[in-house]
Amino acid sequence: MEGTISPLCLRFSSSLCYFSSNVSLDSHRSLGFTLVDSLRPTNLVSLRTGNRRLFLSPARGALRTPTLTAEEVKDVPMPKIDKSGRLSSPRAARELALVTLYAACLEGSDPIRLFEKRINARREPGYEFDKSSLLEYNHMSFGGPPVKTETSEEEDELVRHDENESKIEAEVLSAPPKLVYSKLVLRFAKKLLAAVADKWDSHVVIIEKISPPDWKSAPAGRILEFSILHLAMSEMAVLETRHPIVINEAVDLAKRFCDGSAPRIINGCLRTFVKDRAAAATPTPQALKLKQEVSV
Repeated sequence: MEGTISPLCLRFSSSLCYFSSNVSLDSHRSLGFTLVDSLRPTNLVSLRTGNRRLFLSPARGALRTPTLTAEEVKDVPMPKIDKSGRLSSPRAARELALVTLYAACLEGSDPIRLFEKRINARREPGYEFDKSSLLEYNHMSFGGPPVKTETSEEEDELVRHDENESKIEAEVLSAPPKLVYSKLVLRFAKKLLAAVADKWDSHVVIIEKISPPDWKSAPAGRILEFSILHLAMSEMAVLETRHPIVINEAVDLAKRFCDGSAPRIINGCLRTFVKDRAAAATPTPQALKLKQEVSV
């Protein structure tokens, strides 16, 4: 089968399918729920934006951003697996936060409550997790462009490789988080979600300005992209991780879970966000003059 295009590039990540398996986009649309305007950690309220009635998720109580220290969130190179045999890299924390936020948006629930629900869920009797799958789990598995094969054997080999990768991914992402992720990763992922909740309202306004019109016209089809933007913007604004690191991580997540031009657009949106923040933080000549007058 010369010139056959492998379905490798068409796979939708099993991790996200796992988290959203009980929620269809049709039901999502019928609820009038859109990621751009909703999912806010406040009491249940409804708003009108244009022609859409938006229902915002409940919960404020325990959603204050935890106390952060520079040492805890400093992004330094770390081994993929720690001494306890669990994922320990910052990439694992960002991925966990993303799939949790994505699921919360589909359900219309609060991301931190969903995160804690998964953390505290009881294991099924007799459940065992094979930690060796963590060594095979690939954070950098990107879909990429279509792959052409010269023979049917090459195509079959690519399909088998992809199916095996999906199986490992599904096993890792569906396992109890405490068996998969180190305490540092779990703590960092929760801080990312708390930062998103803390900055949601202000970042919704910014995303409305910097995201492409076609994304805003069909938000139900861009839940992943908006989730990545919220996570990245919140990490820069609240956790103060250096923006080159955050942008690179966000682009990699987009390459892994999104399709088409999403990585390039997310890169542009975040660079605009950084530029606008820097401009807003720079005092204008008028402000400097006023400050001098006040000090005198």
